[in-house]
Amino acid sequence: MRFAPLSLWIVTACSEAAVEEARGTCLLTLRADAPDSAERLGCEADFLALASRPLAASIPGARSVKTVLDRVDGALYFQNSQRFLIHWDFASTHLSGKGLPVVPPLVEFNLTEYTSPERRFVLGALTHYEGPDTWVYEIAPYDTASAGDVTEAFGRIREAFWAPEELAFHPTSEAVNAMAESLALPIRTTDELYAGVDYQPLNLAVGVGKLRFLTAADLAEGRAYADPRDVVVLDLAPNDLTSVSGAITEAFQTPLSHVNVLAQNRGTPNMGLRGAIEHPTLRALEGRWVRLSVEAFDWTIEEVDRVTADAWWEAHRPAAVLVPRLDTETTAFADLATLLAPQLPLGLALDAVLPAYGGKASNYAALLQIPEARARPALGIPVHYFDAFMKSHGFYARLEGLLADRAFEEEPALRDAALASLRADMEAAPLDKAFVAALEATLDERFAPNTRMRFRSSTNAEDLDGFTGAGLYTSKTGDPHDPTRPMEDAIRAVWASVYSFRAFEERRYRGIDHRAVGMALLVHNSFPDELANGVALTTNAYDRAGLEPGFTVNVQIGELSVVLPDPGIRSDQFLLQWTLPGQPVIYSQHSNQLPAGTTVLTLEQVHELGAALAAVHAGFLPAYGGPGYAMDVEFKLQLVDGAPRIMLKQARPFRVAGSE
Repeated sequence: MRFAPLSLWIVTACSEAAVEEARGTCLLTLRADAPDSAERLGCEADFLALASRPLAASIPGARSVKTVLDRVDGALYFQNSQRFLIHWDFASTHLSGKGLPVVPPLVEFNLTEYTSPERRFVLGALTHYEGPDTWVYEIAPYDTASAGDVTEAFGRIREAFWAPEELAFHPTSEAVNAMAESLALPIRTTDELYAGVDYQPLNLAVGVGKLRFLTAADLAEGRAYADPRDVVVLDLAPNDLTSVSGAITEAFQTPLSHVNVLAQNRGTPNMGLRGAIEHPTLRALEGRWVRLSVEAFDWTIEEVDRVTADAWWEAHRPAAVLVPRLDTETTAFADLATLLAPQLPLGLALDAVLPAYGGKASNYAALLQIPEARARPALGIPVHYFDAFMKSHGFYARLEGLLADRAFEEEPALRDAALASLRADMEAAPLDKAFVAALEATLDERFAPNTRMRFRSSTNAEDLDGFTGAGLYTSKTGDPHDPTRPMEDAIRAVWASVYSFRAFEERRYRGIDHRAVGMALLVHNSFPDELANGVALTTNAYDRAGLEPGFTVNVQIGELSVVLPDPGIRSDQFLLQWTLPGQPVIYSQHSNQLPAGTTVLTLEQVHELGAALAAVHAGFLPAYGGPGYAMDVEFKLQLVDGAPRIMLKQARPFRVAGSE
């Protein structure tokens, strides 16, 4: 006998006139418990009785009721998505056997019902996006349903929906968007939905601190300083945000910005909120101790007393990070392609070279072993030369004096000024002539003459498992044969960045001994005339449940920064579901530096990037694998033999917050 989902709730054999009269009339209010499904939704309360939050959502504020259109007899079901989390759960329970075709096991169901033209079901969801207050019908990003399938399902849902004139179709991926071009239906794009969102959850966490309103400009210019026990409200995501207990920015951030990566590393809440500067709830709590909670679909803030704040801080003090010891004896300029011992497991091989060559150069050496990465040949300059430079000019002794100064410890403005003075003197101090001559000769031998080189930081306090140090140190370009871009200036500037205020404050917050930190260098060809640049995580940053695998990518044209964009500049942001059928590409935002309807990367380039990210994830797995494992990757789109190709320039371990 056919399953009657509302037999105890409504009379299903009602006339067409009765159906029209029922629109806007709640149908699921006769019992305390919602049914397993409904054939109609008479009001928003009916929707909420069946709706759940999505398993993963790049657009916040969504609630969905999954829909099943059975083509065996044309029946439509609004599935109780709180009770049945996926389509198969419901179909296998209620639509299998007893005169109906048997629903196959999950793997076979997924292979046929989302991709086969001979599918039995048309599967989708009715979704409400709270920010723009928009109702849409959606199918899975990897679903290959035809335009006819979608049109039929959309029409049936609209007939059974209390506000049919409000319903539109939302394409959830590039492939679905291509299909949707032939639909004669109202369309709502992701860009349109995202424009109506007021809240952007970035790092889900709880923090307690004093609520302060600051501006990015004041922080950048030293007119204000944030404290680790502050919860800050900012106009923009600043280039340099030291450790805080929580951050709220009025302008939305890119999820892979340095600010957010560090928040994830620290386990502190981070969110965007339109209108934050004048938000009445926030302004009413200015200068008070508060508890900020950033959750996937909502945020809360409440006042606490000082005793509670102190107790929370004591219970949540960050554990001290122990950085690898320094090897100051190794002097070889290393070809990174041959740096790692092939007979050792990757983790042990990295541990063996990191004390001399730092985290970035060591991981780059592993990157060079992955052909899909197409990483450039590179040289590692060991920490020995930084150490000798510091000793010969008395900079270590000067550092000791600063660390012993109580005022330096207590006053951030004094600390900032003293560190700036130290960096200036380091950038002016001469390098050892023998070191410079030997390095010039090595670069001339291993790279083409007159090649601009990129000198990048590689300390023993960055790119570590559990401490990324994202954006703490600097990189500079130099040419040993170009007096307008002296190699020596680049080296000194990178070395001096060990004592940038932001790096110093982050180490201070994490209990890292400044005396134990030294700077090696990673050196390779610069990337002139890059076509695009980007960052990626080899995990789905929007999926806290781990049920929707994918690669999270932010990419921008040319050299425009992705991680530290100028105000008003937006990049392409998308999820590449590499392991799912059709490898769907799901954009949550598009670059505003390109004409509407265009993307930074072509689909071919996206899949070239996907192959590289998959290889990197697998390649580093033996060294860093475990709960929440992913790799944080930087890449370029660069001309290679006249053709644009994806080239990886960095890979460092990334541990998803709360996964340890």
